[in-house]
Amino acid sequence: MNQLNSIIIEGNIVKDAELKEPKDGFKVCELCVAVNRYFKNSKGEGVSEVSYFDIEAYGKSAEIAQEKCVKGRGVRVVGRLKQNRWTDANGKAISKIKIVAEHIEFKPIFNKPNTNSPMDEITQANSHSYEQELKLENSSSKSEEPLTQEDNVNQEETVF
Repeated sequence: MNQLNSIIIEGNIVKDAELKEPKDGFKVCELCVAVNRYFKNSKGEGVSEVSYFDIEAYGKSAEIAQEKCVKGRGVRVVGRLKQNRWTDANGKAISKIKIVAEHIEFKPIFNKPNTNSPMDEITQANSHSYEQELKLENSSSKSEEPLTQEDNVNQEETVF
């Protein structure tokens, strides 16, 4: 029987991704994704739980992730689990599990009014290109109407 090591998570990036080059020409991008879970406990009360996952991307994927993974952006990551094991200075065995990204989908970025976030520049560029594409598609079937956030909601950008 074949063994399976696969994971899919969807959440928001906790902090801007960091690109590192531990070896000459070899690139690794590290990021962290927060995933929210909502459920009812035995008393029927609503409970929210947040899990944080460390993710690594390699090579060309690392470069793209470093460019597009900014704090707060929604992502869907498909990958595999990787366990690192080592012994610390006191001889204690330590283990850490990370996700190695094989595929990342980036959710659209929307600008909130009256905010100054690092995503503003990206948001404005993405919104402009989405508006142009949607106007071209919609102009053949209906008259020009202003685009709203709902028009962009289902558009996702898939990379690597």
